[in-house]
Amino acid sequence: MPTRDRLLAVLVAVLWGVNFVAIHFSLEHYPPFFLVGLRFLVLAIPTVLFVKWPGVKVRWLLGYGLGFGILQFAFLYAGMAAGMPPGLASLVLQASAPFTVVLAAVWLRERLTLVQGIGILVAVAGLGIIAADRAQVSALLPVILTLCGALGWAFGNICSRQAQPTSPLGLTLWMSVVPPIPLIALSLVIEGPDAVWTSLATTFTPEALPALLGLVYTVVMGTIVGSGIWVTLMKRNPSSKVAPFSMLVPVAGFTSAWLLLGEIPGPADLLGGAVVVAGVLLATLTWRPRGRASNPPPLPSSLPAASST
Repeated sequence: MPTRDRLLAVLVAVLWGVNFVAIHFSLEHYPPFFLVGLRFLVLAIPTVLFVKWPGVKVRWLLGYGLGFGILQFAFLYAGMAAGMPPGLASLVLQASAPFTVVLAAVWLRERLTLVQGIGILVAVAGLGIIAADRAQVSALLPVILTLCGALGWAFGNICSRQAQPTSPLGLTLWMSVVPPIPLIALSLVIEGPDAVWTSLATTFTPEALPALLGLVYTVVMGTIVGSGIWVTLMKRNPSSKVAPFSMLVPVAGFTSAWLLLGEIPGPADLLGGAVVVAGVLLATLTWRPRGRASNPPPLPSSLPAASST
C-alpha cells in the first residue's frame, strides 16, 4: 500500500473521528432515524440532478447504500441517542475492521498474511485495552446497537470494493439515494410526525445552530470527503490493508471529544490508542523477503457464485 494511500487513510480516520462529536451535537436537536435520513437526503437531491451515474451494477450500489448508509448510521445514531458517548462510540464502531477482513476472506477470497493478521490482533488488543477501561461508561444496549452499525459498515465496504466504480466519489454520492426514504419512513413510524416536524421547524433557531453545523460537517466532511477518499482506497487496495486504518478513528474520536466536549481520556485510553497505531502500521506495511518480488493473484471480479445476488 503506497505511502500516499496510508496518509489519505489517516486523514479519513481524523475526519471520521471528529464526526462523532458532530453527530453528538446534531442528536441534541434531531431524532436519530430522521437525522440519518435528512443527512442523506441533503446529498441525494443534488446527486440525482447533477452527478453522473458511477457506472456500477445496481446490486452493489444498493448493497453499499444498505450497509454503509442505512445499517451503519441507523444503528450508530440510535446507539448514541441511547447514551453511547462519542468517544466510546468511535471505538466500538471500529469493529468494522475485523468484520471487513473476515467478510473479504469469505466472499472475495482475499488472503490475509501472517504479519497482517498479527497487526490486526495487536490493534484489536489496543481497542480491548480502551474498551475494558471504559466498559462501565455505557449500558449494554448502546454497545450492541453500535456493533450492529459496525457490521453494516463492513458489509458496505465489501459492496463498494465489488462495485469498482469509474468514479468512487460518484458511487459515494449515488449511495446517498438509497437511505432517505426508508429511514424517514422509519422515523415517522417510530419517532412520530410531531418530533420530526418540531425538529424541522426549529432548525434555524440559535439553539439549533450547533446541531445544524454538526449536520453540515457530517454531510460535507464525513460523507463527501471522507467516504469519497475511503471508497477510492478500497478500490485500488485490498480490503484487508485499508480496513485496519479505521481503527485509528477512536484516537481522533477521543481527542476531539476531549477538546470539544470535555471527555478526558485516561491512561488506558492513551495506551490503547498507541497500541492501535502500532497494530495498524504492522497490518498495512508491505513486508517482502529480500531479493524476492511478490505479485499477489488478482481478486475475483465478483462474489463467489453461491453468494451472488
